[in-house]
Amino acid sequence: MFSDKANTIFQDVILTYHKLNNVGQPFTNLYDKDKQLIEHLLYRKSWIDTVQWHYEDIIRDPQIDPDAALKLKRQIDASNQDRTDMVEYIDSYFLEKYKDVTPKPDATINTESPAWGIDRLSILALKIYHMNDEAIREDASDAHRTACKTKLDILLEQRKDLSTAIDTLLEDIGKGDKYMKVYKQMKMYNDDELNPVLRSGK
Repeated sequence: MFSDKANTIFQDVILTYHKLNNVGQPFTNLYDKDKQLIEHLLYRKSWIDTVQWHYEDIIRDPQIDPDAALKLKRQIDASNQDRTDMVEYIDSYFLEKYKDVTPKPDATINTESPAWGIDRLSILALKIYHMNDEAIREDASDAHRTACKTKLDILLEQRKDLSTAIDTLLEDIGKGDKYMKVYKQMKMYNDDELNPVLRSGK
C-alpha cells in the first residue's frame, strides 16, 4: 500500500535528522528523482517538515534574541513555501499517474487532494516521534508519561485511519470513482503585489 511506503520514509527521515538534531545540518536525498520520483518527493517533503518542526521549537524560546527570532521567522516563511511547493509536486505526480483514467459519470471529488492528505501524514509522523519521546522521558513525572502515552495511542490510531483513507482515495481515483482537481495555493503574504505592506515598501 502507498501509505506503508510513505510512513516508512517519514520514519527514516525523522530518525536520520535526529542523529545530529540540528536544523543547519546538510540534507541528502536517498532517492534518485529520475528513478524513484515519488520516494524522492516524500523524502524531501518529510525533511522540510522535520526541520520546520524544530524551527517552531526554537522560535518559542522566551530568551531568544530578537534579531535571531526575525531571521528564524524568515526561515519559517521560506520553509512554509517549500512545504507548499512539495505538496504541489506530489499532486503533480498523481495527476500524471492517473492521467489516463476516465472518471465514471457519478465520480466525486474528495475534500482534499492526495498530497494534502500525505502532508498531514508527514506531520503526524513527527507528532508520534516526539510524543513517544515524552512518553518514555526519564526525567518526567509518572503522570506526564502516562498522559503522553494516552496521547500517543490516539496518534497511532489516527495514523492508521489516515493511512487507510489515503490508500482508499488513491484506489478510488485509479478506478474512476473519484477524480482529482488541484488548486494551486494562492498565498498572498509573500507576494510584492498582493501584500499591501510589501507593496507600499516599493
